[in-house]
Amino acid sequence: MSNDDKLSNKSEGMGGKAKEAVGEATGDDALKNQGKRDQSKADIKQAGEKVKDAFKR
Repeated sequence: MSNDDKLSNKSEGMGGKAKEAVGEATGDDALKNQGKRDQSKADIKQAGEKVKDAFKR
């Protein structure tokens, strides 16, 4: 897995956490849920990259 992919996935997850926090603070359920989706998407991408790394060894 390239460092660019790792950084991209990590930043997407952090952005999702930020959206979730803002949504929680403002009572915006749509933004809160979008943040949770972004985090889930980043986690899935990260897991896929880990599987690729495992097969490279």
